[in-house]
Amino acid sequence: MPEPLARIEGLSHGFAGRPALRDITATIEPGIVTGLIGPDAAGKTTLLRLLAGLLRIQDGRIVVLGHDMATEAARAHAAIGYMPQRFGLYEDLSVAENLDLFADLHGLPPALRDERTERLLHFTGLARFKPRLAGQLSGGMKQKLGLACALLARPRLLLLDEPSVGVDPASRRELWSIVTAMLAEGRADGMGVVWATAYLDEAARCGRVLLLHEGRLLADGPPDGLTAPLQGRVFRLTVPDGTRRAVATKAAADAGVLDAVVEGDAVRLVMRPDTPPPDPARLGGLALSPLPPRFEDGFVARLDVPPRPAPPALATRPRTMTGPAIEVGALVRRFGDFVAVDQVNFEVAQGEIFGLLGPNGAGKSTTFRMLCGLLRPSAGSARVAGQDLLKASAAARSRIGYMAQRFSLYAELSVRENLRFFARVYGLDRQACAAAIAQALERFELQAMADSVAGALPLGVKQRLALAAALLHGPDILFLDEPTSGVDPVTRRAFWARIGALADSGVAVLVTSHFMDEAEYCDRLGIISDGRLIATGTPAGLRARVRTAALPEPTLEDAFIALVQAAQARARAA
Repeated sequence: MPEPLARIEGLSHGFAGRPALRDITATIEPGIVTGLIGPDAAGKTTLLRLLAGLLRIQDGRIVVLGHDMATEAARAHAAIGYMPQRFGLYEDLSVAENLDLFADLHGLPPALRDERTERLLHFTGLARFKPRLAGQLSGGMKQKLGLACALLARPRLLLLDEPSVGVDPASRRELWSIVTAMLAEGRADGMGVVWATAYLDEAARCGRVLLLHEGRLLADGPPDGLTAPLQGRVFRLTVPDGTRRAVATKAAADAGVLDAVVEGDAVRLVMRPDTPPPDPARLGGLALSPLPPRFEDGFVARLDVPPRPAPPALATRPRTMTGPAIEVGALVRRFGDFVAVDQVNFEVAQGEIFGLLGPNGAGKSTTFRMLCGLLRPSAGSARVAGQDLLKASAAARSRIGYMAQRFSLYAELSVRENLRFFARVYGLDRQACAAAIAQALERFELQAMADSVAGALPLGVKQRLALAAALLHGPDILFLDEPTSGVDPVTRRAFWARIGALADSGVAVLVTSHFMDEAEYCDRLGIISDGRLIATGTPAGLRARVRTAALPEPTLEDAFIALVQAAQARARAA
């Protein structure tokens, strides 16, 4: 067996007295992609920065390529490539100039620089964008440029910190193809890759995984080591139309069910050990069929969570709307001569969860911002909660709640102070403000940390606080921008149970996401590509559109990529 690229022995690390890593022991092997898997705040970035020699080791030992990183980190640096989450591209330089700069930093001679630059531009598909400024690239293209810069020096150990975060499924696949191709080329030199990600579905692409949760190493080995014990315990429960959320809630509270999650027009069940398959009728379903386990099932099983009770009811004001909650007609948004959104049409009914999907730079975020009242349309019509956004944007905004992708509340204020501030922003009087805050603290289980500083809360609690703040005024419509990005599967299920209860009460929900598992919770989806709405339908309906003999059980990611590629091909042929 070849020597490991890195040895990690009894590693612990903390910040301001709070542990980030707890007694980690593992190795990083050459020739494979090692997945560093886990939700946000699991300790992935801390471990990568310690492996790269960017943090001083507090307790334990790391040896990289034979060098003790506590005393000899400088000797290992030349053989380590590190791409942080927010890669340090120079946005006012072109693609070619960024690569030249990083080649200079690595001291590459001219002939080698030209050879590697052209090779990487070809690999990443960036050759035709050499003169374009980095700041004008899409999110996926920026990630590919950052990856190319990290690969210029041909490192023995390549450390990638969530390179696929915030990019669409097609770009994620492209990034994986680039890395695996470069790994194959560098295998003779003993190259290895560590790929950190919060997307658990990416674990299946790794040769080996280190699964972190709250700073602890839960699993270390091939991905199927986590899924094998679940063979025969995972099922698809078909349900009557319109009941999937109710059935999932009922199943999640069943003592024999370890996990229940909405998946298209059905419910995915994971049973506890030594528990026979349930009677479908007892859970409100129609039929049960076996499914192969996936990595996320194994993660949830390893956490061994207790049965989930139904979420508490959410207080909402009486609904006075008639007709759709959102109406979009021939919506257009131009930025100079560039048409970002082109003749988009769709409706969202009251009580419906509608997902807006699309590749990076396709126009979905622009559409989302127009419907939130943050950006004025150039043409077309947009009505939100019965209000015309072109004529009464302030009135429309008072009827909506908004939850940003990143925690956007005030980190230095307490939970209660944040809620009080947003209640006043929403115009609640003193009595209504006190009642809304009391209800929010109770229904979102925030009483115990009401006086805690928001910035110090765990990610899942921050998420509950952000949702509670968005709902203080009882909005008719809730806008969610990648709401569960980076959270663990258990927290995500609890979040979507609350959103489902909210939709059942009549609130319309518009969500934008790159995370296909999140899109499964939507009643309908709309896919935008090159500024145009190219497909709408239920998750199951979109999968059915791309089902073939060669792909009998397409995933929602398969459907997304196939529909976008078909639309792009039609546009090129026109």
